[in-house]
Amino acid sequence: MMFSTKAEYGIRVMVELARSSGSEPIPLAEIAERGGLPLAYLEHLVARLRKADLVASRRGSRGGYMLARPAAEITMAEVVEALEGSIAPIECISEAADGSIVCAREASVDHVCPTKLLWTRVRFSIVSTLRETTLADLLRGPHAGTLPSAATLPTLPMQPLTTGA
Repeated sequence: MMFSTKAEYGIRVMVELARSSGSEPIPLAEIAERGGLPLAYLEHLVARLRKADLVASRRGSRGGYMLARPAAEITMAEVVEALEGSIAPIECISEAADGSIVCAREASVDHVCPTKLLWTRVRFSIVSTLRETTLADLLRGPHAGTLPSAATLPTLPMQPLTTGA
């Protein structure tokens, strides 16, 4: 699963705002130049972030953007959902208003999707990680938390590929 450039660039904007978090707003053009990002695209993303109350703006010659809340109070789940919408590993899985996971292929109570458990677990893992990670965590850098190394990740047994021949 890959997130789009909306999430990537939007998180980069949020990190820049958090880095410079102070009383003065930062012009979006400055963030775009610093990060080598397209200004017009960032304007679109910042509008979404503003609508989600993650950033605030000030107009005028000393205008720009700033975080709407402290970095420690902004989760990556909020940022990604503001930019990408609901997080779903595949199209048929979504979250209902009550928080339950719904599979679009389960047309009736009698039909149970055989892969719903897998995709529900994948979604839960992604959402949990995003909810547990704040903007302040990203500012602390890669050594702040416990990141798994390739050596600590579980390995899956490789099955030989066979053909029907």
